[in-house]
Amino acid sequence: MATDTTTIEDQLRALVRLQTIDSKIDQLTKLRGDLPDEIRDLEDERTGLQTRLGQIDQDKKEADVQKKKLKLDIAESEGLIRKYEEQQLQVRNNREYDALTKEIEAHRQRIQNAYEEIERYENLDIESEGTVEGADDELSELDARIREKQAELEQVVKETKAEQDVYETERAEAAEAIDARYLRAYERLRTRVRDGRAVVPIERGAAAGYTVPPQRQVEVRQRDRIIVSEHDGRIIVDTALFEEAAA
Repeated sequence: MATDTTTIEDQLRALVRLQTIDSKIDQLTKLRGDLPDEIRDLEDERTGLQTRLGQIDQDKKEADVQKKKLKLDIAESEGLIRKYEEQQLQVRNNREYDALTKEIEAHRQRIQNAYEEIERYENLDIESEGTVEGADDELSELDARIREKQAELEQVVKETKAEQDVYETERAEAAEAIDARYLRAYERLRTRVRDGRAVVPIERGAAAGYTVPPQRQVEVRQRDRIIVSEHDGRIIVDTALFEEAAA
């Protein structure tokens, strides 16, 4: 880490060196393109599909339990109907006969409702089987695409690993020369700006596309304090210093 004896100009040069190295690392990262995001999207899609298949399986198990219960209800109602029909032969008045008839009709309706419910569950099973079959095919296709994209990414990483390792070593050394508070500010800026450039030079009177007033440019060239853009907070340095430090 930087010592107290370093000047602001030393700190600016160190920040430019770090920015230059980070920009090179960013370029290597761009070589991977959208592959990491594509892989994440495919993996999320696969997870969603697996969750859906798990829910279908759970629904099927619950449907099987309900069908068994309904069949037991049917058997119970059929037994009661036989019992009530036998009792009808022994009744002594119309009131008792009518009461038994109502019980029989109620259980026949119960049986009909149960058969309709069983048919509904069976139709759902048929529909689920088709969904599962299609989902299994889709899952296999997703797995194949994920393996393909991962292989592509691994190849890119392999081809750039040696170069990136060199940059990472250089980056660690460059960061050591920067005061902790400036390094923290730099890291925050890097995550905030879209292009990752936290340190930018003045070029034709502007920095990162924003005009720098003449008086501000004079202050930047003095190199005696850290000056940031009023528009986006980037650290501004003069062109000569940037080119010297980057080289």
